[in-house]
Amino acid sequence: MFELSPVLERDSILVGCFPLCQLRLMNDAQFPWFVLIPQRNGVTEIYQLVETDRQQLMAESCLLSETLHDAFSADKLNVAALGNQVPQLHLHHIVRYTTDLCWPEHMWGKFPAVAYTEENLAKILQKVKSLLSDDLVSLGDGADLYY
Repeated sequence: MFELSPVLERDSILVGCFPLCQLRLMNDAQFPWFVLIPQRNGVTEIYQLVETDRQQLMAESCLLSETLHDAFSADKLNVAALGNQVPQLHLHHIVRYTTDLCWPEHMWGKFPAVAYTEENLAKILQKVKSLLSDDLVSLGDGADLYY
């Protein structure tokens, strides 16, 4: 059974699952910020995935990137797999604007996270789930999503 890092579980909200990855929203309303987490235990780097999983990760990342860029009218989309603080493989997808708090610098550690209000969380989850509904194999609805 897939085990999610406790840090990722604490700091993010499940949106749903693609065939390979969990899609989670980071609980920081300052940036539309999502992470893809391949549901494979013990993987810290992309090259550690088998070839078919690497291809699937790239397909899911590109789909998410295009969807977020268009849905949020991004000036730039930052995609990164750092893993310095949380070694479990996860790809950040962060919508950036030339007007955001940190532009043009990175946003890690610059400002404390600001949690979503219930209303704003519901809006962003509904927006992303509706746009990706044909591609998510399971929506984050409280059901057991671990393969």
